[in-house]
Amino acid sequence: MEILQIILQNLFSFIAIISVVIFIHEYGHFYVARKCGVKVEEFSLGFGKKLFGFVDKKGTLWKICLLPFGGYVKMYGDKNAASIPDEILIKKMSKKEREISFIAKNVYKRMAIVIAGPVANFLLAIFLFASIFYFKGVVEVSPTISEIVEDSPAQKAGLKTGDEIVAINNRYVDDFGDVIMAVSTNTTKEMLFSIRRKSEIIDVKITPEIKIRKDFAGEEVKMPMIGVVASQSVHKELGLLQSARRATIETYDISVSVVKTLGQLIVGQRSIKELGGPIKIAKYSGKTFESKSKTMIIWFMALISINLGVLNLLPIPVLDGGHLFYYFVEAIRGRAISQPVQKIGYQLGFSLLITLMVFTTVNDIISVIK
Repeated sequence: MEILQIILQNLFSFIAIISVVIFIHEYGHFYVARKCGVKVEEFSLGFGKKLFGFVDKKGTLWKICLLPFGGYVKMYGDKNAASIPDEILIKKMSKKEREISFIAKNVYKRMAIVIAGPVANFLLAIFLFASIFYFKGVVEVSPTISEIVEDSPAQKAGLKTGDEIVAINNRYVDDFGDVIMAVSTNTTKEMLFSIRRKSEIIDVKITPEIKIRKDFAGEEVKMPMIGVVASQSVHKELGLLQSARRATIETYDISVSVVKTLGQLIVGQRSIKELGGPIKIAKYSGKTFESKSKTMIIWFMALISINLGVLNLLPIPVLDGGHLFYYFVEAIRGRAISQPVQKIGYQLGFSLLITLMVFTTVNDIISVIK
């Protein structure tokens, strides 16, 4: 009974969080499409069988479907949810019908419509982070070392308590959070630390070591660490503009770390076994709801939104990034890539996504069994 309750809680929380994030993503496409004069035929939250829906005054069918693992906006001239052009319909279109079709819009309007989804995700993350910062303030931890772990890379490199980390790889450090972010996205490459010791600045090279730690959901994760602790902290209240600025920086930093992690997976610096799928997301969603912390729920939703935005910008056909790549090539060449070539790209992209989904789901199941 307890296991069933956990599964239902995870499922409910997953649907709640992912639905908000996906709705905002698709609404970005929808809003810009309408502004560009494109007729939107369907706005779907989820895939598969329609559970319920309604048609608005402009003829758009808004619906919620059975499988809550995505969503789509189908525009006039599209063959399906992946925005593949309907060649037969396009040939039969009258001049008036072409004016409201997606495919007939100039390449820059099409690019704007496509990129609006990921942009909406980043804006959602900024809004969520800004809300936390404005109402809760921030805790800034000084990058001054208060403790060094025995036999750690930091100790071996000669770091001492009282040392202040001022830069990593020539990038200035504001607080200890910057140190954690830099190390955690670096795997085991040698890093250059600029240290202020009394009145002197010294450079120290440190190579992080991989340690296994448990995250808030109880999952074992491999984390690069150098073995330092910082404890000097101060709580700060932020105004609206300060909150927005900090939220924008936070969203940018996390987006960059996601891109770095993806790059490390591609070149083999990280194991593809670290990839998680819907089951893992559901588990983490359940843990955030279980914590009953509004801040944690909002923070997690912002992280999911950023990940969705970044992943959708990957240049894989079927994803927004794939469409953008096609339109970018079209803008340079002055003409669209041929339909047969686009079709091959869509097929390869779809196959890749299905393979990735199966692989991440298997990873999730293995982690649950363990």
